[in-house]
Amino acid sequence: MQELSNMKPSEIRMLFRQNQLTCPTAGMANGYTQANLVVLKKDLAFEFLLFCQRNPKPCPVLDVTEPGLPIPKLVAPEADLRTDLPKYRIYKHGQLAEEVTDILNYWEDDMVAFLLGCSFTFEQALVNNGISVRHIEEGRNVAMYKTNIPCVKAGPFEGPMVVSMRPIPEKDVVRAVQVTSRFPAVHGAPIHIGNPESIGIKDIEKPDFGDRVTIRAGEIPVFWACGVTPQAIAMHVKPELMITHAPGHMFITDLRDEQFGVL
Repeated sequence: MQELSNMKPSEIRMLFRQNQLTCPTAGMANGYTQANLVVLKKDLAFEFLLFCQRNPKPCPVLDVTEPGLPIPKLVAPEADLRTDLPKYRIYKHGQLAEEVTDILNYWEDDMVAFLLGCSFTFEQALVNNGISVRHIEEGRNVAMYKTNIPCVKAGPFEGPMVVSMRPIPEKDVVRAVQVTSRFPAVHGAPIHIGNPESIGIKDIEKPDFGDRVTIRAGEIPVFWACGVTPQAIAMHVKPELMITHAPGHMFITDLRDEQFGVL
């Protein structure tokens, strides 16, 4: 992982494109912004964009492609969203139909791709402030949960917000809030700190997406809005087809994390 942390985004994307690497992307290409992916037919694209505009915490938009073109011109103009992620999910009528390493067989001329901000972006800032990130420590995917927090409806799109969780030592919680608040374009500050049951999480040991991570004595679970929210929305709304990244298997852009930081 140390080698991957120092590689350029274009180099890592090529490994994905050649199916030489299919693991979660946390800790890769340190300093570069990662993104969630959502692909929909053009006839649903405007209403999904409106959904993102109404729900900027879980769905902050970084780029939107032109219909039929899989190239994210604003964030990685040499990339191909059909091949340059480690793993994708295919949802049909709200059901997870398949996980694949490319979507060449699914891409059509009327598809629009959305890249949404990812909390992996602020993790290096946490580390730089002496706050360890448990799922990177343990070589696991981040833990993600469906909540009872409703998103604001737009067209057919509605459903629960998904959050990612990181255990933070009690003494560092305030600093973690301060650090991540500097990145509003990639989820920003936490939406909840402490008791998971109050946001509808019945068992913190059983994430809905990703992997369970260790919560040590003296640590508090801290929850951030998560770009996996559209996958929960897909399960709720059941569009004919939605393509997403597999949770934790992100698109790595050419943009630097600090471009999204504010003072």
